[in-house]
Amino acid sequence: MFDTAAQDYHERSKHRLERYAVGPETLDWDAQPDPFRRYVGAALCALPLKADALTMPWAELFEPGRIAPQAFNRDAIGLLFELSLALSAWKQHGPDRWAVRVNPSSGNLHPTEGWLICRNIDDIHDGIHHYAVREHALEQRASFAPQGDTTNRTARAFVALTSIQWREAWKYGERAFRYCQLDVGHAIGALRYAAALLGWRLHAVPASTAQLATLLGLDREADFGRAEREEPDALFELLPWSAAASDDTPLHWPLPTHWHGMANRLDAHPMYRWPAIDAVAAATRVPEFPTSQPSPLASAVRDLPALPRSSQNAATLIRQRRSAQRFDARARLPLAQLWPLLRALHPARLPFDVMPTAPYVHVLLFAHRVDGLAPGAYLLPRSEAGCELLLRTLPATLELTAVPDAPSDAPLLRLAENPALAGTLRTLNCHQALGSDAILGFALLAEFQPLAGAAYRERLQEAGLIGQVLYLEAESMGMRGTGIGCF
Repeated sequence: MFDTAAQDYHERSKHRLERYAVGPETLDWDAQPDPFRRYVGAALCALPLKADALTMPWAELFEPGRIAPQAFNRDAIGLLFELSLALSAWKQHGPDRWAVRVNPSSGNLHPTEGWLICRNIDDIHDGIHHYAVREHALEQRASFAPQGDTTNRTARAFVALTSIQWREAWKYGERAFRYCQLDVGHAIGALRYAAALLGWRLHAVPASTAQLATLLGLDREADFGRAEREEPDALFELLPWSAAASDDTPLHWPLPTHWHGMANRLDAHPMYRWPAIDAVAAATRVPEFPTSQPSPLASAVRDLPALPRSSQNAATLIRQRRSAQRFDARARLPLAQLWPLLRALHPARLPFDVMPTAPYVHVLLFAHRVDGLAPGAYLLPRSEAGCELLLRTLPATLELTAVPDAPSDAPLLRLAENPALAGTLRTLNCHQALGSDAILGFALLAEFQPLAGAAYRERLQEAGLIGQVLYLEAESMGMRGTGIGCF
């Protein structure tokens, strides 16, 4: 029997023109949950901050083999986290002070936690480590038993991502699960870009939710007490860009021993409970994960036309990313500058090589003030199968037509012209001026039929990964974007 839990939750948690999704009636900003997870009592291993010394231009990240792989050591692991999940700035307004991070997050709430699982890395103990963001350090949660074969000293490194759903639920109520999974997609993209800067790649490791929970100690009741739990999301192996992945993963290693640390409680006085979040999380967990096959598009990047890229310093660009707070309603974009942005969304380009499946999320583009493109709605299918599905699904009266001179790797289709697009966009963006003032907007359309189990998480994570690409590609063009969760 088909499980409809994910679809039921998706319908239930939609914003609509006549009402918003169910959320808290009030927010006590003085009682906002602690934004930093710590495992009190776990030993800290400080990581260096060395991104200022990196000189590679943004363009070089996308050339396989261009950047020589760095050795797995504490300096390199520090760079990986510094360029993906670390703090990028502190801001203050009056008595209020808050942190800004390298990776974007819904409401700057940051439910995503990073982990390192490693063996034989210089200056880092073998074991399970939680990344403490504020301290830019690794908390060693557990140790691996000494290896019997002392001759095999190959360095192995894996990163995992988890979500603390209460961080989002505190502000967004029932929609929090959506935002957590979108944030995981952003974090995957951030890690992939950082890995590329080190000459590495990410390989998705098949793992069930229960396996990952056991590996990270998230199922250890005694280590959490009344603290908010973490939901396992993803596991990746770090590899030099040309190295093959191994079947020997931490899931097959002896279980870690000597667990350390107690999770801190982020919100001592929660005002609400959202059982719908727990229900959809349980319904979309991975009971078993078959050996993943790479997307058929993953090796096709060599056949794509070259994409012009910025020569800006990549580390600087990554760390300066911010979400726009307002837009200039008079600004315009030449059509020639739109094409590289759309071409970067092709699923065979980095960072989409990290996805273990073919693309299922497509782009609905609202072009507002693009010179050479009439205001209106446009479609960018990201696979041939997706294009066929869209053509079958949409009303025949729309008469979709190809946009002249669209590149072969960005086959843009005109959906409908709309001279009054500014007002439409404001309405679609929950009546926020950001929608009407932006040069262009993006909505993401996912293939949801059928949708069961972990596929719902995968669609949201893919959407978040697309969002991460748009953020950084806009930044590289001297522009800025922002995400608005009005769907």
